[in-house]
Amino acid sequence: MDTAVVVVWLSMVITILSRSHADRNVYPSAGVLFVHVLEREHFKGEFPPYPKPGDSSNDPITFNTNLMGYPDRPGWLRYIQRTSHSDGVLYGSPTAEHVGKATIIEITAYNRRTFETARHNLVINIMSTEDYPLPYQAEFFIKNMNVEEMLASEVLGDFLGAVKNVWQPERLNAINITSALDRGGRVPLPINNLKEGVYVMVGADVQFSSCLREVENPHNQLRCSQEMEPVISCDKKFRAQFDIDWCKINLVDITKVVTIHSNRPDPGTGVLPDIGEYNPPSESLKSRDFFADFLITLAVPSAVAMVLFTILGYSMCCRREGVDKRNMQTPDIQLVHHSSIQKSTKELRSMSKNREISWPLSTLPVFSQSGEVVPPIHPDNYETTSMPLMQTQTNLQNQIQIPQQQPSGDRDNYCMSTFRRLEVNGIPEERKVAEALNL
Repeated sequence: MDTAVVVVWLSMVITILSRSHADRNVYPSAGVLFVHVLEREHFKGEFPPYPKPGDSSNDPITFNTNLMGYPDRPGWLRYIQRTSHSDGVLYGSPTAEHVGKATIIEITAYNRRTFETARHNLVINIMSTEDYPLPYQAEFFIKNMNVEEMLASEVLGDFLGAVKNVWQPERLNAINITSALDRGGRVPLPINNLKEGVYVMVGADVQFSSCLREVENPHNQLRCSQEMEPVISCDKKFRAQFDIDWCKINLVDITKVVTIHSNRPDPGTGVLPDIGEYNPPSESLKSRDFFADFLITLAVPSAVAMVLFTILGYSMCCRREGVDKRNMQTPDIQLVHHSSIQKSTKELRSMSKNREISWPLSTLPVFSQSGEVVPPIHPDNYETTSMPLMQTQTNLQNQIQIPQQQPSGDRDNYCMSTFRRLEVNGIPEERKVAEALNL
């Protein structure tokens, strides 16, 4: 019993390994849309099962696709996967330049839950077709579809069926599908199920129908210029499922297109050529002497600075007129006036240094507490020119009293009026009662 279980387990491991390294061949045609879906269900079997049943079905899986030996895909092949819980899609339209060349795409599946990987190789063998390219091509802009929705086989089949009904060609193929975001479109707001839009190009072997050419008449062109929907008779055959912007339809007749030859190089496939290994420069390179550059960097600014300094010094020191010349050119009355101002200034400064002075009358109280006038302390002929104009008060606690005249007019009877002790130029000064009486 145990041997049978081991054999089954080994066979399962061999099957998983064979799937992870198996190559899958596809045969698209040149000029025809190629779509290959990377199904998550196909890669889930390559990851080991989990103890709980059903857990593996919810694993987030993402895919990485690249051309074998290169970090990116060919220029004609695109890949899209909206979320990690949706299938990935490879799509594109190969050209005749790729016919006969086997393109090997490495597909790596990442399990975002267990961080395990599985790898497949997709071999794309591009075949040639006799009717390539189809001469008449029309590009439609579908506003209510995203690119991955349009790539579904049933949706694309419904669209080609609607186009065939209004065009009636013998051969009709989808040539290319492009997301509006790749054409410079903006990401729509996530409201009201807005779609980004998709461009679908189809080709046929017959002339465009009258319905498709209705957009070219002047009336519809005027409506399109005014951002109004044109009147198209066959729009009802698409409106049930596809919202087509008829102002953006592009009709191309390859037989009438003039090929303009230019000197621009061929853009190529977007894959860098194999030019071999990187060959770095040898270590025997000669060292460069930067002494001359160092001198030029310092000498030139220094020389310019010295010249400017010399000119400035000569202008400020050697071109001065002097005090004697200035006095000779100044009128005598102006010099006398200036000299008197200087003498007055010196006298005021010397007087301010004298601290032993009396208080000015402006610092003494004029009215007593009763509202009566106090006689002046200084007489009218008292010299007050040496008194400072402002006094400062710091010691408010030490107070003295001075006599105040009585209402009866008797000079022998005085009442004491209180005033605060003041400071003159930072030195406290008190007025004696006797001095106040003698004034």
